[in-house]
Amino acid sequence: MWNYGLLLKGIAQADPERPAQIFGGITYSWGDFYQRSNALSSDLVSSGLSPGAKVAQYLFNGPEYLETMFAAFLSSYVPVNTNYRYGPDEIVYLFTNADAEAVVFHAAFVELIEKVRDRLPLVKRWYMVADESGNELPAWAVSYDEVVNRRVADVDTSNASPDDMLFLYTGGTTGMPKGVMWRQEDLLTVLGRGGNAIAQIPAAESLDQLTARVTPGGVGQRTLVACPLMHGTGQFSSFITLAMGGCIVTMPNRSFDPALLWSTVEELGVNSVVIVGQAFAGPLLEALDNNPGKWNLSSVVQMGSSGVMWSQENKEGLLNHIPQMLISDSFGSSEAVGMGASVSAKGAPAKTAQFMLGPNCVVFTEEGQRVTPGSGERGLVAVGGAIPLGYYKDEEKTRSTFRIFEGRRWTVPGDWAEVNSDGTLHLLGRGSVCINTGGEKVFPEEVEEVLKTHVSVRDAVAVGLADTRFGETICAVVEAEPGHEPSLTELSEHVRERLAAYKAPRHLVVIPTIGRAPNGKVDYKRLKEHAEKVLAS
Repeated sequence: MWNYGLLLKGIAQADPERPAQIFGGITYSWGDFYQRSNALSSDLVSSGLSPGAKVAQYLFNGPEYLETMFAAFLSSYVPVNTNYRYGPDEIVYLFTNADAEAVVFHAAFVELIEKVRDRLPLVKRWYMVADESGNELPAWAVSYDEVVNRRVADVDTSNASPDDMLFLYTGGTTGMPKGVMWRQEDLLTVLGRGGNAIAQIPAAESLDQLTARVTPGGVGQRTLVACPLMHGTGQFSSFITLAMGGCIVTMPNRSFDPALLWSTVEELGVNSVVIVGQAFAGPLLEALDNNPGKWNLSSVVQMGSSGVMWSQENKEGLLNHIPQMLISDSFGSSEAVGMGASVSAKGAPAKTAQFMLGPNCVVFTEEGQRVTPGSGERGLVAVGGAIPLGYYKDEEKTRSTFRIFEGRRWTVPGDWAEVNSDGTLHLLGRGSVCINTGGEKVFPEEVEEVLKTHVSVRDAVAVGLADTRFGETICAVVEAEPGHEPSLTELSEHVRERLAAYKAPRHLVVIPTIGRAPNGKVDYKRLKEHAEKVLAS
């Protein structure tokens, strides 16, 4: 039976002394990981939560995040991620929509919670994690540290089931956040059941086989998760490492510091680094370029990303500094894991937006016909096999995303692509932000990736602006490299050299920062409104 609570408990029992998490110079063993999570789980049970209750993590990165998830798994509760950038109304919406009955939060959020707590009557228990904000424990909360440091009996896991769930809330580019419902068995399956292709470790056939791989005194993989655990990339990458009895390293600083990251990699002998595309990879490469040979990075064998595009040029630069490393770039989303992947090595970096189709991935036309490789036809990427049940309390969105083709159920999140003659996938982008100019569809991502290869461009987004002649025209919203002043003429010509002329921008707006979210995503609506305002003035 595949269940994360039973899996993690089994690993902790097999080798309680091996490191499970490292944060801010403190190492938590697998025994600590289980003991603290078990104590929290016991307190949740005593608070009156029934199996299936929702437990929200309103937290920055740190050991408490995965402890809270483990605690939920142990008693068949449902962990719920929370975007820590949300404002009061968004928090109320999320916790209400998720039916959250318990919330674990960092002290930095006390003031916001106090504004909305009376609008969240379902929440029975608030656990505060102390932090450097200095906020004291309010009367309506309990101390997380006091709870997890208690010695209590093991919670009853006899009701653990492969049907126990995890909710992953995703905001996407439009609409309110939606809770993707993952059965634990399905999630364990798509995340490899303890296997690792790069390390040549096969998937396990059972929980017993997986826990038997964890021998006392062994050394597990150390994975530094640089991106937020509140997003799928951070969470799922952590689960992959934990399922192998490995150790998760998280950074104590709340703003991304590439130099500190490389120092941590050197100090702890990190084997794998998890990021989210160019927003992380760009500064990481700059730090290496500006400090050649400063850090010993010989322990690194893998760098992984998913969720957003990552340029070939950046991969080449990173591989020049860390030549023994493999770079894995995954194409997927919260509701569609394993759609495609590319692996880059020194001397053989994968092209931007080129992916090998996953074993359960197909590209269909809107009518449900498979796209023929090499035909140039565009279609929607679909993934089958182990997929989510749908979106929590949103039947309409579930019907539109989880569709039936060829008599099977598929996840179709809205990504458009072409299938090359060799069977690889050329990703175009999301239809929800597609630009229609003169009757031609242009996916912003393909324009953005070309713009970002220009020497004067640090980051870029393409948006469509209303036009009486063409319907829409393309506007490049650009964050310039320091000391550079890109012009519309040079950027348009740069795009024309690589793409069809109609995909070249007709407008340019230079902005101090694109303002990507921690998961690398951009707010197209905000940037489009900003461009319209600037060009109208």
